[in-house]
Amino acid sequence: MGQCCSKDSADKAVPITNTSVGGRNGSYQTQPQPAPPKPTPTAVPAPQPAAYQSAPPAPVTNTKPIVPPISAPAPVPPKPVVAPDTILGKPYQDIRSFYTLGKELGRGQFGVTYLCTDNATGHLYACKSISKRKLVSKADKEDIKREISIMQHLSGQANIVEFRGAYEDKSNVHVVMELCAGGELFDKIIAKGHYSERAAASMCRAIVNVVYACHFMGVMHRDLKPENFLLATKDEDAMLKATDFGLSVFIEEGKVYRDIVGSAYYVAPEVLRRNYGKEIDVWSAGVILYILLSGVPPFWAETEKGIFDAILEGEIDFESPPWPSISSSAKDLVRKMLTQDPKKRITSAQVLQHPWLREGEASDKPIDSAVLSRMKQFRAMNKLKKMALKVIAENLNEDEIKGLKQMFINIDTDGSGTITYEELKAGLAKLGSKLTEAEVKQLMEAADVDGNGSIDYAEFITATMHRHKLERDEHLYKAFNYFDKDNSGYITRDELEAALLEHEMGDATAIKEIISEVDTDNDGRINYEEFVAMMRGGMQQPMKLK
Repeated sequence: MGQCCSKDSADKAVPITNTSVGGRNGSYQTQPQPAPPKPTPTAVPAPQPAAYQSAPPAPVTNTKPIVPPISAPAPVPPKPVVAPDTILGKPYQDIRSFYTLGKELGRGQFGVTYLCTDNATGHLYACKSISKRKLVSKADKEDIKREISIMQHLSGQANIVEFRGAYEDKSNVHVVMELCAGGELFDKIIAKGHYSERAAASMCRAIVNVVYACHFMGVMHRDLKPENFLLATKDEDAMLKATDFGLSVFIEEGKVYRDIVGSAYYVAPEVLRRNYGKEIDVWSAGVILYILLSGVPPFWAETEKGIFDAILEGEIDFESPPWPSISSSAKDLVRKMLTQDPKKRITSAQVLQHPWLREGEASDKPIDSAVLSRMKQFRAMNKLKKMALKVIAENLNEDEIKGLKQMFINIDTDGSGTITYEELKAGLAKLGSKLTEAEVKQLMEAADVDGNGSIDYAEFITATMHRHKLERDEHLYKAFNYFDKDNSGYITRDELEAALLEHEMGDATAIKEIISEVDTDNDGRINYEEFVAMMRGGMQQPMKLK
């Protein structure tokens, strides 16, 4: 789903096996690769997303007294209609209602990437338009759906492209994301003509930040390579962004992964042995680091089979130039990242603590934690919105909450099924946040809906789920009906009072505050349109940490 550039490398990564494996094209087959020339140490290779209008009053044609009409019951909001062939599981939307599509930025196997402009703000983004007729199998459609779900889940991290929204019409699925105008990582290296160890450390830290964020949030990337990293701008100090999650999956604890995916030079040995887990991402990041430092891949051959044999053999050249002039600390990190046994391989968290990264350059800004951003948003919500979020969270399917489930497990270190203040503080610290104790306590109080001093699983999902999930009309409809017990089309004071009592979330004062905030037509009750406006309010611009 990365933003297409002018080259084919921006497409979905080509799976790398002679054995058929399920994938975007039905079955994956080996793609012939041109034999790379024997690398020279100084050459850097360049691997190449209405309301009803009132009619005028009729003229009076008789003198009979006018009898006031009997008030009709308020209409129940219509249930959104979802087309039977939809991929995203929500009603069709015209993307042009939200964005103006501009020039073509690139073209790939499944679609075209355009420059697009937000109609409301004028901000520029990239829009990947995927042709539905090219998604021939159920697996193809599931791949797109999963990739969008993962991008939503990870959006908000500093080194991951920001997801803006997904829209579907009869012909295409459109994915709008942050525009990365700085080009590919390796293109910048080549244009610059040189690359210092200090600069390599900075780039490595950004890449491993992506790996760490993915793993902590329950995602395995499976296709880390330089082509999947773009620079946000053309500035010298532009931030590096991971842009393609087409082969990524939500990690299922205890599952052994066997399908061979990835790109030849960067694939880990255990992938070739068909028995792997998230450790493969550290290996791939290690290969990128080796190239950043030396200009050549650590495992190469004239054929794809030769590359795989070299990877399985695992011999790494630290003798040829420029390695004698590379620091021992840098070489130590490369060795630990390219350890054959995944159980002995360094983890992403350990990589970020390695002396070469910690001491090679001043510490970077902390990771822009998505979970923290969402908890801050949650804290600012009124109690009706929090209750509605909980109703929606309880109705999400397993696929929609996989990553959050893994995050909960990671933070709940004692496995008690609840997150204490200390666990929350430690978990947020792992995500790179530097909050004061008072700020952590405020977040704890916001997420702890029932006020028992800890955050249970449902409360965590409610506080941290991605706000884009709320764009689904069917979720909002279910939540509205939960409060509208008599199906009148309105949430009344009595219904609101009953809900607050059930959830132990407030009193008469809270009811008054909610009504005054949400009831924009001042009729003393909340209709569906007011409810939707409340739920979607403040969602369009994700909150950023400072």
